[in-house]
Amino acid sequence: MKDRNFEKEFNFRMSRSSGKGGQHVNKVNTRVELLFDIFNTELLDEKEQDLVVQKLAAIISQEGILQITCQESRSQKRNKEIAIEKFYEKLEDALRVEKPRKKTRKPKSLNEKRLKEKKIQAEKKATRQKVNHTKD
Repeated sequence: MKDRNFEKEFNFRMSRSSGKGGQHVNKVNTRVELLFDIFNTELLDEKEQDLVVQKLAAIISQEGILQITCQESRSQKRNKEIAIEKFYEKLEDALRVEKPRKKTRKPKSLNEKRLKEKKIQAEKKATRQKVNHTKD
């Protein structure tokens, strides 16, 4: 995935992060939002765009902007790097086509084993029943 240069089409938005950091958090914009326009990119063909939109619908806006947010680090630079890593991971997962599952039949021996165990269990239960002692 990294062979294509997606970085040219990234837009970043910085804002104040929440969480640890004390006064630093209140003064510095360390939270990073990576914005990537899926519909207007030249690096993905239509089929790939459809796959990405379908699988990443939760983080894509109606305008087709993929948003990835990172505020894990106190450093804006490190958050930017983490956001880029997350982008590539999510894109690779979205573009991975899963093979269709081939249906398989249960082996005959498995069915026979199940029936044999049922029969043993039934016999066990039958021996536990109350015996009727009636005199004729």
